[in-house]
Order: sequence, then C-alpha cells, then structure tokens
Amino acid sequence: MSTESAGGPGSSVRPPHAVALEIAVQDVAGVLAARAAGAQRVELCAALGATGGLTPSIGLLDLALTAAEDFTDHDPIEVHPLIRPRAGGFVHDASELAVMVADVRAAVDAGAHGVVVGVLTADGEVDAGALRQLVAAAEGREVTFHRALDMVPDPLHALDVLAALGVARVLTSGGAQRTVDGLERLAHCVRYVHDEHLPLQVQAGGGVRVADIAAIVGAGVDAVHLSAKTVRVDAGGPGGGSGDGYEVTDEILVAAARDALDAALEG
Repeated sequence: MSTESAGGPGSSVRPPHAVALEIAVQDVAGVLAARAAGAQRVELCAALGATGGLTPSIGLLDLALTAAEDFTDHDPIEVHPLIRPRAGGFVHDASELAVMVADVRAAVDAGAHGVVVGVLTADGEVDAGALRQLVAAAEGREVTFHRALDMVPDPLHALDVLAALGVARVLTSGGAQRTVDGLERLAHCVRYVHDEHLPLQVQAGGGVRVADIAAIVGAGVDAVHLSAKTVRVDAGGPGGGSGDGYEVTDEILVAAARDALDAALEG
C-alpha cells in the first residue's frame, strides 16, 4: 500500500480532537506523579531504561492500580501494563507466548484497564496467530500494539491487520529513533486510519521530548507517550549491578508535557 497520499511531516491530517497524554512509569510513585500532573494513562513496566521495558510484577500492578483509582485528590488514571517477557526483538517462541498469555490473564484478573503487547513473525510481519491469543486473553480490555509496528515492512497493511484483530491502539515513533524524526510516516499512518475508518487510535511515542510535542500533535495523533524520567543517584555497590542510580518519573517533566500538549491543542 502506498503512503504517497498522506500529508507531509508535521501537517495536520485530522480535524481538531482531544489528545491524551500517556506516561511510561516503573513504580507506584510514577503512577502518582503522572496522575497528579494530568496524564490520562500510564504504561506500567519494569527495566525501562535498560531494556525498553519488561512485564511488571503482579505486586507492582496491584499497588499501581490502587494508586491510580484513589481519586480523592486527583482524577483517576488508567494503568496499562506492558507484556514483554524479555529484551530484544519481538519474535517470540511458543514458551514465551505462553508466558505472555498468562501475564495478560493475570493483568486482567488484577483489574488492568488494558495491556500493551508486540509480536512479530520471523519475516517482520504482525504475528496474527500470537496476537489473536493475546487479544482473547485480554477479555475485552484495550490492547495496545507497541513499537513492534516500527519494524514492519508495510505499516499500513499492519494497521489493517491490527484493526481486524481487535487492537485498540498502536504506539509508534513513525519508524524513527525519535518520534520527531518520524513525523512523515506517523502522519501517513494517521491519515490512513482516518480515511479507512479503522477503529484504531494512533499514539506517538519514542524519544519524545517536551519541545517535540507541538509538532507531534500537528501530525494528528490521538495520544502522546513519553517517559518523563530522570535519574536518582544511588550507587548499588558490588552487589547492586551497573550504574550509579535508577530512573524515576519526574512530575515536573510530566506537568511540562501536559502544558505543552494543552498549548498545542489550543493553538
């Protein structure tokens, strides 16, 4: 399928519409920071900086959901755990897929609002068979197909497949290391979903900085995803692994992202 008919990079390809803010977080404090600063949704994961994110523990998910739904001082926020059993690519064997299906079921049982997955075949296409199992295990919860989409040879065909399988949302950088450098392909995807009336949301994410948000919103996306993280210095010593600290969600960065998103929508 050709991408020639879509708008150019950064051009508005859809009428004005609401755009959600999603923050990738790794702990309960991250959920609270994202909620306090005005995000609508979090992607909950482990080892974000080291691996790009792995499946969080069920204990973390339970407490994150409790924190998200305590709306005494802020609106509630949705929690969507990443389901990814290991680092590396998105081609998973039968045993890994079985773990992913079990993790999706556990997330649903815990009360997760949705799950985030990505599965590809050896030739780089969406693994429809595996994804069908994951969607079924989600039992009607929203399923987001994450940045495995950035590795497929034909993203528009992949969008057709994902929509047909019941995926609710895709997370994509437009195939670039940083989303701001993939705006042309991102806009093509948005235009295609809109023109073909696919029941999919397009969420932009990957190396997003606050300064990039206005341009990303201009591509017509439904949501913006970023980690808004900073490093807290805390050397682990001989038994603490490599590095001199660990990553935490920075509420100030989340608030800045919220402000930038609101300004882009108002402008």
